[in-house]
Amino acid sequence: MLIPFDDYPIHQTSEPLAHAGQGHPDQYDRFWFNGYTEDFYFAVALGVYPNRGVIDAGFSVVHDGVQRSVFASGRIPFDRTETRIGPISVQILEPMRSHRITVDAPEYGLEASLTARTRTAVIEEERSVRNVGTRRTWDATRATQMIRWTGTLSTGGTTIDLTDRTVFGTKDRSWGVRPVGIAPQRAPEHEDQQLFFLWTPLNFDDVSFHYMLHEDAEGTPWAQTGAILPVIGETDPVFGPDAKTQPLPQVRKRIEWEPGLRRARSATLLLDDPEAGGTRIELEPLFPFRMKGVGYFHPKWQHGTWHDELFVDGEEAKTSELDVLRQDCVHLQQVVRAKWGERIGYGVMEQVVFGPYAPAGLTDMLDGAKPGIVST
Repeated sequence: MLIPFDDYPIHQTSEPLAHAGQGHPDQYDRFWFNGYTEDFYFAVALGVYPNRGVIDAGFSVVHDGVQRSVFASGRIPFDRTETRIGPISVQILEPMRSHRITVDAPEYGLEASLTARTRTAVIEEERSVRNVGTRRTWDATRATQMIRWTGTLSTGGTTIDLTDRTVFGTKDRSWGVRPVGIAPQRAPEHEDQQLFFLWTPLNFDDVSFHYMLHEDAEGTPWAQTGAILPVIGETDPVFGPDAKTQPLPQVRKRIEWEPGLRRARSATLLLDDPEAGGTRIELEPLFPFRMKGVGYFHPKWQHGTWHDELFVDGEEAKTSELDVLRQDCVHLQQVVRAKWGERIGYGVMEQVVFGPYAPAGLTDMLDGAKPGIVST
């Protein structure tokens, strides 16, 4: 099947662009954005699943102790430039430089008209590849940039103006194969459900920092990336050999676990680079956002799940009610205050830990951390 993008010289194989991933049901292609200050957080995700025939999106805000979300899902459009579904739209104004996000869901207490502009060049994280038994379960690429927001959003009748304050965030574009939606029926394998993921994009006034880590049940890394990302000007390159990024050869982490839960009480990133402007980044969690708010592990709004030609719904909950060991609440991002030498900045610490994870003393699918546990 041909689509309008087939008119561009961007083909990677002899297949038309609509035919992706050799038919793998978990092939996906997703936008992700977040934004935050000390007192609110928002995220938007929009993904297409070419071999499931689905496009879906979610927008979610944490403010005044409430997480409020709107979800939309429908049939994937033939024209892949139509990056919108229901009340949620992601518009590329200039690739890798600026994007427009609009949300029109007043019936669920959410509206937004936002513009994201890049602060840094894009960094290609290490490709995440993992086999479980004989199956390829992960094979994904992520491109990450730090951004700054302008515009307004409304949540629960309160309007927040992002233009008259500094609101940083992260843009994440990822694609490939990873578990999405309802899995097809198959025989279970030993490590089907085990997952440890740490993702820490941080914004400071003059520079940004990023660290990504996947580990297995014993704490052995299978994908990791660390980099310092200088803040760039409007005409500086955002990709290619002249883009300003400084990969770090080694980053280590130290996590003090919140007793009874699967999230950090505090964390430290250790940089083995004497020229990095300080060898320790101290992370102080301020408040959490559950990734279920944009579909991750949501019991109803799992990514890539068929609902109808167009289906829109919403939900809200007090954040205190989500402090539970449940699959849809364990995957989270914590807004953090970061101290790096003399610098004070803000960012997020994304964590998801399913199944055994020996460094934290976790042995079951969803048991909580014991008091006093610190892992490295």
